[in-house]
Amino acid sequence: MRVAKDSVVSLEYRLHLGDGQVIDQSAPGQPLAYLHGHRQIVPGLEGALEGMSTGDTKQVVVAPGQGYGEHDPDGVRTVTRDMLPPGFNPQPGQTLMAQTDQGDIPLRIQEVTPQGVVVDLNHPLAGKTLHFDVTVREVRAATTEELTHGHVHGAGGHHHG
Repeated sequence: MRVAKDSVVSLEYRLHLGDGQVIDQSAPGQPLAYLHGHRQIVPGLEGALEGMSTGDTKQVVVAPGQGYGEHDPDGVRTVTRDMLPPGFNPQPGQTLMAQTDQGDIPLRIQEVTPQGVVVDLNHPLAGKTLHFDVTVREVRAATTEELTHGHVHGAGGHHHG
């Protein structure tokens, strides 16, 4: 079977930013399972996997626009210290979760100033070109239940308790 919309794909991957230094990867023997064509992985990688079969390998380069988007300068803001949790000692590099009407949003602390804290709302990989080394470990048709729920069940996917 080939990778196509509504198939379940089990994928081993390594991700780097062009320098070969791995910044993310699937755990050994535990491939990532996702529902193809349902925007569960970055669009550029999903498109490159279309038509592949079990055992196929590929190197995929994904431009920012097809990955996590371009870095938006408007996403960098200064918040006052009174907006932070009481007793919190902010440090550059830390991530906070802000609760909004649209759900939780991660805020990465870039800088701590006397006036406040500079946070970045952009995804950490926004503006980066992504380099994936991928191996398709399994391709199968999604079950009706998986399509209804919008995610993979079983090994590498979601488990209902």
